[in-house]
Amino acid sequence: MPELYIGTDIVDIDRIKLSIEKYQTKFLDKVFSIKEQEYCQSKSKPFIHYAGKFAAKEAVIKSIKSSEYDKPIEFKSIIILNNSDGSPYCTLNLSFKGSVKVSISHTENHAVAFAIAELNDK
Repeated sequence: MPELYIGTDIVDIDRIKLSIEKYQTKFLDKVFSIKEQEYCQSKSKPFIHYAGKFAAKEAVIKSIKSSEYDKPIEFKSIIILNNSDGSPYCTLNLSFKGSVKVSISHTENHAVAFAIAELNDK
């Protein structure tokens, strides 16, 4: 049976908005893939979606790190995309031997995300 590890994060949307406005592409390119940026920019309120993806990345890092994975994890090594129905999914560009499922929700002020890392082989 696989081992499961959970991570969660909550983000103030205004904090992400300020980072994007202050650092612009320097921040966006450090944290988000081109596909993530295109998705967020296609929305009427892009900052909400950036915050959701940021929270998801933090939750993914927490879930993977709780499995005793000891290598550095960069934000861009975690890609949060969306299925055609809008549900998020996660792809990883790192040596973690497992997979991660994510869930994201938001209000006008906050975005929250949960991640479950499934480790098949330590």
